[in-house]
Amino acid sequence: MSLDGYDLDQAYEINGPEEARQMYGAWAETYDESFGRGWGYIAPREIAAILKSEIDPQAEILDIGAGTGLVAESLQGRTVDALDITPEMLEVARHKGLYRNLMQGDLTKALDIADASYGGIVSCGTFTHGHVGPVCFPELLRITRPGGVFACGTIGPVLDGAGFGSALARMVALGRITPVAWRDIPIYEGVDHPHRDDRGLVMVFRKL
Repeated sequence: MSLDGYDLDQAYEINGPEEARQMYGAWAETYDESFGRGWGYIAPREIAAILKSEIDPQAEILDIGAGTGLVAESLQGRTVDALDITPEMLEVARHKGLYRNLMQGDLTKALDIADASYGGIVSCGTFTHGHVGPVCFPELLRITRPGGVFACGTIGPVLDGAGFGSALARMVALGRITPVAWRDIPIYEGVDHPHRDDRGLVMVFRKL
């Protein structure tokens, strides 16, 4: 189904960060209206609520794959920084005034962020379209404080196909993170379209 010239199924087939940057860069200006509101996209709200239930209200949060700031809209009153590979998306987010800092960066590479900078990592979308696999976890753990909370959304096909299950299991086995708690969430609400009944999974764990 087309969204102002872009197809959601095409988005699910994105292969790697450069394809993501190109597609979302072109989509940025219409993303909130055509997809966020047009499709009843509530996963950002659901994931933000899970994070808020687990994290200290004073903790500094990094929103990875922040896009236009849909997660941060449900984290108002918290200290949140944005990281995204797409400058056009970050520019849309900038005008909302939701983030303390906005950073362009590639999660598959080293991040220009100091060790133990954040008490929480949140993500909606980055681990659902196959944009980034579990290769980013060591770097994300590096920039997270001990006890820091992760609340990151995914979907079954990506969880199974991109190796997240074994990567998370290994981090638990090596004592790097707590056992993962999984939460089932709706992705859409109130709008009739072919994906209206899709469900998401949220991985919730803490850095040890």
